[in-house]
Amino acid sequence: MKEYVYAISDIHGEYELFQQLVDFYDETKHQLVLIGDLNDRGKKSKDCFLLGKKLAEEHGAIYLRGNHEEYFLQFLQNPEDWYPGYVRNGGKETMESLLHKGATEEYSPTEIAMMIRSRYSELVEFLVQRPLYYEWEDYIFVHAGVDLLKKDWHDTSPHDFIWIRDAFHQGKNNTGKTIVFGHTITPMLHGDMQTTDLWLSDGKIGIDGGAVFGGSVHGVIFDKTGIVQDIEYQNMNGPWQPDF
Repeated sequence: MKEYVYAISDIHGEYELFQQLVDFYDETKHQLVLIGDLNDRGKKSKDCFLLGKKLAEEHGAIYLRGNHEEYFLQFLQNPEDWYPGYVRNGGKETMESLLHKGATEEYSPTEIAMMIRSRYSELVEFLVQRPLYYEWEDYIFVHAGVDLLKKDWHDTSPHDFIWIRDAFHQGKNNTGKTIVFGHTITPMLHGDMQTTDLWLSDGKIGIDGGAVFGGSVHGVIFDKTGIVQDIEYQNMNGPWQPDF
């Protein structure tokens, strides 16, 4: 077991910021954990997917499934049904990153899904196999959160591991663990829609600074006792625009 965990979350196609965080990764000391949502909204989802896959397969990173990986996979399974909702939530950027700019105007949802499945079969299979959480020492790393009403948090539904929000944020953490998560941007958790700092409350640590909306990305290094370092990069490409 490594001495530290290095957690990164919710990159959303912001490849340059992802690279900057990965530069701090020391494979000899850190267990790298990617807490999901590498794709959608940002323009370089393909590059983020492939870097995440490489880090997992060649460097032992743990890449967890987020709700946007789930969106992508559901779209590929049922393209006509999922296309409108997926596009509203940033899927167009992922489709065109994997194919080419303008592809969503040229082809039907079914054609897009068929081309992606054909060209990126190894990536799709890799994403299907992503775990929903990772335990290390007294920590749980998960995309969205856990069901705190369950006697054993391991019994959380797959849906809640990647989608839960308020019930987790506001619930009492009786797991005996510190829960590190992304999914909900910290400006929302702080309640001011401005603060991109980490959110810490009741043994829960939110690390999604809303980079794709003009906020920041966090790379957080933990040891057994707590946070060792918080590496934060602001997205300098535009103003804060929390447009959901």
